[in-house]
Amino acid sequence: MKKNIFSGFPDRVEVTPIPNLFFTVAMSQIKDLTELKVVLHIFWKLSRRRGYPRFITYNELLSDNVLIDNIGEGEKTRDTVLRRALDLAVRHNIITYLKIDDSGEFDDAYFINTETERKTVDRIKRGEISLPGLMPKKQEKSVDVLPLNIFNLYEQNIGMLTPLIAEQLREAEKLYQADWIESAFREAVSLNKRNWKYILRILERWSAEGKDNGKSGRDFKEGKDSDKYLKGRYGHMVER
Repeated sequence: MKKNIFSGFPDRVEVTPIPNLFFTVAMSQIKDLTELKVVLHIFWKLSRRRGYPRFITYNELLSDNVLIDNIGEGEKTRDTVLRRALDLAVRHNIITYLKIDDSGEFDDAYFINTETERKTVDRIKRGEISLPGLMPKKQEKSVDVLPLNIFNLYEQNIGMLTPLIAEQLREAEKLYQADWIESAFREAVSLNKRNWKYILRILERWSAEGKDNGKSGRDFKEGKDSDKYLKGRYGHMVER
């Protein structure tokens, strides 16, 4: 069937973030057009995905009509074509993957191969982060739900995660207890201060003065007082 001719991009079109290194280094390794299409499709899908960790499964890709229409070479061979493109992308270190078992059916979960996501995959393998259906179930550990909650809190109240922010959130979860972090998000939102820098300063203040000292977030001074927290013990964690 003949496809419509592309007429150009409209104004104010949505965009998909792609690391600059993809264009300057990674793309030079790609010789297969199907691999390029699959990789770009994964960037697009994961940029629109909420929650943590952020990944896409093989079966999701295989059932994605947009992708299959772009790489399709017949119903019987689409599995082979997609698998080959993904294997190439993994070999080129553009994406990484983890085998999972979803209700007895094995699948692959694919991640963008960033430093943050590599650490995420390692944590999943160690049982520190759980995915639905992750096998082997008998090796799963009972862990605090904070690694999931802190990322959900950020995306629900502030916006899309970046690798830098994700690393800062992981550092914060090591320093502060879960209910403090949740309370700090709640206080910042109530004051319409929806940024991680402000939330971290709340946690810093509670750590120094005590959480239940009777002072509200409205008593927290900006200006010189904020510099004190930026230059404090954990100031290196604050995104400037």
